[in-house]
Amino acid sequence: MSETPLPLRGAVDLAALAAQSKREESGLATVDEAGLQALAEQSLQAPVIIAFVSSRVPASDQVATQLDRLARSQGGISVAACDVDAEPAIAQAFQISTVPAAVALIGARPAPLFQGAATAEQLEQLVGQVAQVAQQAGLGGGAAAEQPAAPEEPPLPPLIQEAYDAVERGDLAAAEAAFDKALTENPKDEEARAGRAQVRLMARSRTADLGAVRAAAAAAPDDVDAQLAVADMDVLGGQVEDAFVRLIDVVRVTAGDDRDRVRARLLELFDVVGGQDPRVLRARQTLASALY
Repeated sequence: MSETPLPLRGAVDLAALAAQSKREESGLATVDEAGLQALAEQSLQAPVIIAFVSSRVPASDQVATQLDRLARSQGGISVAACDVDAEPAIAQAFQISTVPAAVALIGARPAPLFQGAATAEQLEQLVGQVAQVAQQAGLGGGAAAEQPAAPEEPPLPPLIQEAYDAVERGDLAAAEAAFDKALTENPKDEEARAGRAQVRLMARSRTADLGAVRAAAAAAPDDVDAQLAVADMDVLGGQVEDAFVRLIDVVRVTAGDDRDRVRARLLELFDVVGGQDPRVLRARQTLASALY
């Protein structure tokens, strides 16, 4: 199984950060809930295309880049990318169920363009249609519309940036080492703790086969390692509560080193999901009851 990005709310989504960095380097604007109104207002003057992307679907970023290039060549159209993992409310508002996808804003009114795969020819046709509709509505000019200025993000702490850079190039060991250094300097650094937990999870599951892991856990319910492995896969697949319930059940029937290992893994998975996530808060209470 290939390395799986973590589309988890409340956690530091390293794969998403790497993808966002590439978008910024390409000059592609991004949109969040705070900036959506500005885009709608901008579309009163010239059309805007929102390309919906996800770090879990690399092809979606390629489509967004293609749309941006086509829009620039057409003139009078701007493109912004919306990461559906980071901005689920926007995706829901536009009824986006899969990526890549795109919606045009023309005069502040949404016009769905496509969801799913689209060829280069189809993208070119769609951008041309957006330009035509905008011209008929008296919008747009000959020059590309200006993007609203995005607030400049403060630089990351050096060790956190080092870790993100390592994740982007696929060096998980180096990323973990950087997070370890950050935690040595500041044991209360929650961003570093969450990042290290994610990196460790990604490393453990990098070559795992989901079917084989589940079969092993089902065949050996008393095998602690098998249960730990399937809990990892559940968290990666978004079945967070199933993972927590599984490991808490293991805590109840183990003792000594085995119990300590399971408890430590649970605490690490709590860091992956996020300490304030309601599922984590509930699981912490259940774990405390199971331990004492």
